[in-house]
Amino acid sequence: MSSTPGNDFFDLQNLNERVDVEFKTAQGRDGTGQLPKSFWESYSAMANTDGGLIALGVKEVDKEPVAVGVPDHEKVVQTLFDQANNPQIVSVNLLSDRDITRRKIGELTIVFIRIPRADRKNRPVHLGDNPLTGTFRRNNEGDYRCSREIVEHMLGERVRDTQDSTLLEGFSLSDIDLESLRIYRQNFANRQPAHVLNNLDALDFLQQLGGYRKDRQTGKEGLTVAGLLMFGKLRSILDAIPRYIVDYQERPRAVREARWIDRLTTDFSWSGNLYDFYRQVYAKLTNGLKVPFALKGDQRVEDTPVHEALREALVNTLIHADYTGNCSILVVKRPDLFGFRNPGILRVPLADAIRGGTSDCRNRNLQKMFQLIGLGEQSGFGFPKIYKNWAGQHWRAPDIEERIETEQTILALRMISLMPEDSVAHLKTRIGPAFDQLSHAERVALVTAHAENCVTHARLAELTKEHTSDLTHSLHGLVAKGFLQSEGQGTGTFYFLPGAHPIENSGAKEVFGLDVLTSTPEPKSLSSGHSEENSGYSAPSSGHNKMLEQHIAALRQIAEPVAKSQRSKPELVTATILKLCEGRYLSLIELSDLLQRDPDTLRKNIIRPMVGDGRLIVEHPNIKNHPKQRYTKADPKSEPQP
Repeated sequence: MSSTPGNDFFDLQNLNERVDVEFKTAQGRDGTGQLPKSFWESYSAMANTDGGLIALGVKEVDKEPVAVGVPDHEKVVQTLFDQANNPQIVSVNLLSDRDITRRKIGELTIVFIRIPRADRKNRPVHLGDNPLTGTFRRNNEGDYRCSREIVEHMLGERVRDTQDSTLLEGFSLSDIDLESLRIYRQNFANRQPAHVLNNLDALDFLQQLGGYRKDRQTGKEGLTVAGLLMFGKLRSILDAIPRYIVDYQERPRAVREARWIDRLTTDFSWSGNLYDFYRQVYAKLTNGLKVPFALKGDQRVEDTPVHEALREALVNTLIHADYTGNCSILVVKRPDLFGFRNPGILRVPLADAIRGGTSDCRNRNLQKMFQLIGLGEQSGFGFPKIYKNWAGQHWRAPDIEERIETEQTILALRMISLMPEDSVAHLKTRIGPAFDQLSHAERVALVTAHAENCVTHARLAELTKEHTSDLTHSLHGLVAKGFLQSEGQGTGTFYFLPGAHPIENSGAKEVFGLDVLTSTPEPKSLSSGHSEENSGYSAPSSGHNKMLEQHIAALRQIAEPVAKSQRSKPELVTATILKLCEGRYLSLIELSDLLQRDPDTLRKNIIRPMVGDGRLIVEHPNIKNHPKQRYTKADPKSEPQP
């Protein structure tokens, strides 16, 4: 077992309780040290989510970690392994010696346990003998018992290597859109004109692709899920898979909104199957892409790394989707990004997916069908190709997010330069030749602080591949050199260019949905009144100020049922927040003031879960601790945004 890992992730000053970090005092009743019973709930929750870190011998005081130590830590570690290997306590042991780290802080010993994410075949990780009652998942900073539906879904994922091989009794060639199949076969023949499959009739061709099969034991035969999804008629697909929806939207602006200028969805105006969806959507995604002039022999090359990345992203979305899930497949094209969402979380850890080489496709027959016409990477190297091709354009690294609560995966390919020319030019003028002498991480930090008003440790980690301790050193070094200033503590720390505080120097502050000029850094509590003298806001005219007062009064009326009682039911609080945030952005401080609730409690217990399940949308999704973060109600008429 390791002893002291050095100045890295395990340093307490870099830790706060969050979705992947949990503190437990582990003192025991007699104060000699004991593994707490709640440890295994956190173990199950983290293993079933995305892994995490449990620190024994630490408690949280005023949102900051304080070391209390584990007195007899060797006894606690031994108890941990004894119980981990006891199936009556927990279903599977995912821990090894390398997952345990002891850290000395003065005379105290802290024990860090890194919990791996369980692979598909080990989920659900549950306590006791019954997975339906002993399965937990992590949500924000808490461990929550999973519903029966979620547990049954995990059990189904565990036993089904592929979801699309199921034989559909009563579904035959009459449920296939023959024109879709004809175009696919023509594409296949153009690529491989001498292939033996070209000589088969439609039914035999489908059978070889895994789109039709016979059960050798029962003699029953019919289309498979893959065959129906890939080539079927929409009505037939919906008869077999009622939740099936595919949706493409082209939106005119680089903002989250429901408005679109072009759309393709399951509205019975076309076949509705995956092959035709791929063909039409890929053409729409690539329409307007600038293709540099290049020749291969005497033929112009119309393909680019961007085309290749978009093909890979679209195929990945279709073959990894869980078509029994609760959300649609959604593809979005905006001036600033391409977004892809599919129901179902990744079957391998996110880090492994990005690294490549690990493949666990949810729909292997669909994967093979696309590969036979030259689409989709084999052996799990799809994401690395997307990352490589996007990096070749010097754009921001792709954002991949698993939304565990709603069982969906989001991929956003942003066409935003990692080093915007205007930001680089500003910083070179401001800092001079010293800018070019900085490390890559330091330059990215400064450029991000300029382009996004501030930068955090988490945001910098998204944009570079450097170790977390190196990023901490880079940020602290920039502060020491006077190139950045910082504010906040722990994971709430944000960094900004000197004299460019993201709140104090904003020219206008949107308050309760209205733009109001301000000359003060922080809004006062609304309970103190709304005049220019005591509110901190200076309105440009008395008429505008009157409109602001009327607007705030209307919001207070909405909030009154919650504000007048500290014992309001959570359902009433969330419904009130949704009504307050409908059609406007509100900050945590504003919501706290309206509802008369402690802001930290409101954020932890109400706001974060509402963001997690898609009911609220954040204004600054790229920076979790953005100092100007605000929230608005998701549009019920539109799908959750990628």
